[in-house]
Amino acid sequence: MFWQADLFDDDPIRVMESRTATRGVAKGARPRSRTRQSRAIAPEFAARVLEASDDYRVLRRLRPRAVTPARALAPGEAIAVIVDTETTGLDPTRDEIIEIGMVAFIYDTEGSIVHVIDTFSALHEPTLPISPEITRLTGITPDMVMGHAIDVAAVDAFIEAADLVIAHNAAFDRPYCERLARGFGPKAWACSVKEVDWAGLGYEGAKLGYLVGQCGWSSWAPRGRRLPCRAGTLGHPPAGRKRRGAAPPSRPICSDPGASRGRGGAL
Repeated sequence: MFWQADLFDDDPIRVMESRTATRGVAKGARPRSRTRQSRAIAPEFAARVLEASDDYRVLRRLRPRAVTPARALAPGEAIAVIVDTETTGLDPTRDEIIEIGMVAFIYDTEGSIVHVIDTFSALHEPTLPISPEITRLTGITPDMVMGHAIDVAAVDAFIEAADLVIAHNAAFDRPYCERLARGFGPKAWACSVKEVDWAGLGYEGAKLGYLVGQCGWSSWAPRGRRLPCRAGTLGHPPAGRKRRGAAPPSRPICSDPGASRGRGGAL
């Protein structure tokens, strides 16, 4: 017999237990006593039960990878930095960065992420006002950035050891970053929008929020962690049941640490 939870009940699990406990009991007979209560269901167990059915999709909150202190690189390893920015507009000659998030990690010759070694996040009060449209798109208000400034020296120090800078739509982020800090100029850049065959991996688009959801993750993060979390999403494998034939999206753009991509060759 099909059973559906009463979503308007204060405790649908209690209702389900009550029906389960009395199932098969003859009319007038007392239900068997239950020696163990199962009202407290572990969330991950519940998620796995739902995943086992084709009637549900489960999204897990995307949590940042643990940061491991930097160490000496092993043969074949290299350092990459994923960067993401929010800006006052679309013109890099006029508009300014109002938030930057970065994740630095070690990767190997297979393109696999070995360790996340550092994160960086900063807000910046621009000389131009933040328009209501930008606030709607980014969630950043003038009050949030008031009095904040990006430490350019800290940005240069963060990316100094990187052999590769990755952005999801590098054609947008790169001009802003190179205008912000000189250290970005000589770096090799990669674009995870154009340099990953998302269609070949079974995805119908390349928008980051869509990709995160299709991998079984929820990209929600509190303000102050949103950009670093978003910047680090490309290194996360699919959650739960993996997409058939899907490869970790970091591999197509990090497969050869020794290759020289050069300026202008990775957009």
